[in-house]
Amino acid sequence: MAESETFHYRLLATDGRARRGEIVTPRGVIRTPAFMPVGTVATVKALYPEQVRDAGADILLGNTYHLMLRPGAERVAKLGGLHAFMRWERPILTDSGGFQVMSLAKIRKITEEGALFQSHLDGSRHMLTPERAVEIQCLLGSDIQMQLDECIELPAERREVERAMELSLRWAERSRRAFEAQRANGGAGPGQALFGIVQGGTDAELRRRSAEALVAMDLEGYAIGGLAVGEGHDLMLATLDATLPFLPEGKPRYLMGVGTPLDLIESVRRGVDMFDCVLPTRNGRHGLAYTWAGPVNLRNAVNAEDPAPLDAESSCAAASDYSRAYLHHLIRSGEYLGAMILSWVNTVFYQDLMAAMRAAIEEGRFDSWAQETKARLAGNA
Repeated sequence: MAESETFHYRLLATDGRARRGEIVTPRGVIRTPAFMPVGTVATVKALYPEQVRDAGADILLGNTYHLMLRPGAERVAKLGGLHAFMRWERPILTDSGGFQVMSLAKIRKITEEGALFQSHLDGSRHMLTPERAVEIQCLLGSDIQMQLDECIELPAERREVERAMELSLRWAERSRRAFEAQRANGGAGPGQALFGIVQGGTDAELRRRSAEALVAMDLEGYAIGGLAVGEGHDLMLATLDATLPFLPEGKPRYLMGVGTPLDLIESVRRGVDMFDCVLPTRNGRHGLAYTWAGPVNLRNAVNAEDPAPLDAESSCAAASDYSRAYLHHLIRSGEYLGAMILSWVNTVFYQDLMAAMRAAIEEGRFDSWAQETKARLAGNA
């Protein structure tokens, strides 16, 4: 079997704990550190697939919960799978749907079997088990699939965090067996992967136990879940410091749902390889642009008569082609074009940020680059 037909990770360079690598899949190589634009319902909001590709994204994220409810995983499979359905031929990661069950479902009940919930769309009842989550993701045809886990709101009492972590570990083992069964019957191939999710809140001991148990399952990659949920930047980083040493160097490390440019820089410094977050497109739709001189709120009146481009240093043409005054007008007028332009600008910025980090790691200058870039993004350059 050719190397390109299997899923594997290559570590190419390190600078301190920061890692530059590649995840090899049959659908293409994912350059790490990597940021995945969020394509929740088979679309990155306000962008054409070609724009996401040309921005430099090697992989994007789709959402199991939303796609299972509409249009339905079986329907997507009949239409050729998620890649063909949304015209994205590069790799796709799908989350398990657990977070959305906890945050969006009208009524939910967690048992050992799985999560029973009512759809936020029409109130219909569904049971999402670890086995069904894997089945859905195989029907979608995603390249990287996530185990079903239980997400809880923080802060929470330690015994509740421990209970959810232990349940997530049992679900991880069931997910692993279900994924192996899918491989045996042709529902998944050697180029697809299942990742486990480390849980444990901000408790270092629980995180260690979770990580060690998942590593013993010998999965293709490992995610750190349950962060960026209000615990704060410093506590998130402390949790990463307590968790990452227990994850293997030879497999990808994915921090779920993170985050701001500062979050990304500091997490890469600690050895994280993959990220996803809705911030670039969500904030773009609400008038906030990410630039190399820091964030710019185009709703603010100070932009109303400013003929300057949004960001002359951006590789995105729109950041140079349109004035701040025009973008202010579009956003204040509620025009679709404003959301489209700023989502495009932000998506390119995030991909450029990751490319700069990869280059800095390769050249052994990550610390100096990070210090300079953080000052620039804070408006202190």
